[in-house]
Amino acid sequence: MTSAAGGHRILVVGAGYVGLTTAACFAHLGHDVICADIDRAKVASLSAGVVQIREDDLERLVSEGIAQRRLRFVISAAAVAATCDFVFLCVPTPLRADGETELSYLMSALDSVATNLRPGAVVVTKSTVPVGTAPKIGAALGRTDVALASNPEFLREGSAVADFLAPDRIVIGAEDHAVARRVAALYKSVDAPLILCDPTSAETVKYAANAFLAAKVSFVNALAAVCEAVDADVDSVLEGVGTDHRIGSAYLQPGPGWGGSCLPKDTRALVGVASDAGYVFDLLEGVIAVNEQQLDRVVAKVARAAHGGTSSERVESASEELDLDGIAVALLGLTFKAGTDDLRGSPAIRVAERLRDGGAHLVAYDPALGGNLDERPDLEAQLPDGLLLSNSALEAVRGTHVAVVLTEWPEFGALDWARAAGEMATARIVDARNMLDPDKLRAAGFFYEGLGRR
Repeated sequence: MTSAAGGHRILVVGAGYVGLTTAACFAHLGHDVICADIDRAKVASLSAGVVQIREDDLERLVSEGIAQRRLRFVISAAAVAATCDFVFLCVPTPLRADGETELSYLMSALDSVATNLRPGAVVVTKSTVPVGTAPKIGAALGRTDVALASNPEFLREGSAVADFLAPDRIVIGAEDHAVARRVAALYKSVDAPLILCDPTSAETVKYAANAFLAAKVSFVNALAAVCEAVDADVDSVLEGVGTDHRIGSAYLQPGPGWGGSCLPKDTRALVGVASDAGYVFDLLEGVIAVNEQQLDRVVAKVARAAHGGTSSERVESASEELDLDGIAVALLGLTFKAGTDDLRGSPAIRVAERLRDGGAHLVAYDPALGGNLDERPDLEAQLPDGLLLSNSALEAVRGTHVAVVLTEWPEFGALDWARAAGEMATARIVDARNMLDPDKLRAAGFFYEGLGRR
């Protein structure tokens, strides 16, 4: 079934981060899109054009799609499945406590539409799933008159709309390349390399991409530790490394560790997939271990700064004798990256938990959260117990002994740090994002500690 303008009728199951972006962008490309979600309050809010996800340009596209009658939101996917050419499964696939990927939401979504799908429809998996899931989806669907495809998403939070409409590549996996080409036609106005392959390869691409990015970040954080050990400057080193076109400068920035909803889940999942297939992925295990060490290193830097450490003292790991009792720490940034309000897997939260366990009193400010989360209990539940939220960075640092920059919000770079020094009990800062000018901070009276900086 095609729309009057020549687009196709698409059902997107799931109105979360991936599903809503997919639905809004396909509507923008000229398709007739129905987005289904079991959360009645969310459907009602989205139907009114209200988007709670912090994502550049997403609310505009949703409002545009509704106004042009190309986008609507419903509770029941089953009720509309028979009218659609394509069904995109965009539901969560979280990692369980045992390390396995939870597929029950995906299978439930599939079950909700299976019997109502019209012959010739294509079911497309966009959710990130373990390698080898495609045959399980086919078996669960139990229909030979419906085609299957895998179309993994590569959306970065904060720039998801841009990533969908101007992607680095579009990957579509299907056993029948004619089916893959049908899915590819949905993106015909998008200028990007098209990779058609089998479903297993498509599933592997997603895991491999995120695992490589995690490896790059862990390498840089380990390199920052080496720079501290040999008294080199990591900024100069990375400038020299990043200008090599074979390496590139993307993801070459020290930080408190990688996090978010994708990289932690996908790296561990790929380790599990490899193990199940009989391969011990030592390299990726090392990437994960370095990330855990980085969290400890940041905590140790905060502890040392709190007790008046000097820049010449280097930190290798968190001390077993970590003593932060009575120390007030200001956390600048809680989201896993700037440009989003997502706290899932945030290294800032994990650092905060370690500091709290060491006895520190925590005050935090994040531009995406503000000082009041009464209307966002989902976010409040992810914060460490005892953490106090402030309405501004200056309010957060007032009376504290150490400030630690954990998220790279531009606001922190523009802060009046000379004034902040006067607000603090002791002017000490750990720049876990290397986003501040050490010379300016020291001139303002701060003890400054970065990552791998001289």
